[in-house]
Amino acid sequence: MASWDDVARTCLALPATSEGTMRGWRQWLVRDKGFVWERPLGKKDTAELGDDAPTGPVVAAYVPDEGAKQALISEEPDVYFTTSHFDGYPIVLCRLEELDQQALTELAAEAWACRAPRRVLAEHPLRPA
Repeated sequence: MASWDDVARTCLALPATSEGTMRGWRQWLVRDKGFVWERPLGKKDTAELGDDAPTGPVVAAYVPDEGAKQALISEEPDVYFTTSHFDGYPIVLCRLEELDQQALTELAAEAWACRAPRRVLAEHPLRPA
């Protein structure tokens, strides 16, 4: 079970990363480009998800493409999900309390790699998990 402190520690361990806020919510950025952020559900999201709407904290993260997003959701629907707000975007939502440290580390690293500038990626290639 991950916490926001775990998210911060995991994201900030990645090169060229900083923490900020957006609309009062925490976000983690690589060279000023957000890659992981706190994403509370709004009324529309909750209504759309119905009984499947999580009651705990939600984290959003970039993924390489829509296929990767759908694969995560299909493989672990208790952890990963989306809403129509993110249709067409390579972003997945996650039930923070359902992420273990390994999944969080992989999610953050992949999101970081999706958003990091080429020069940062070249200077700091991620090692396979």
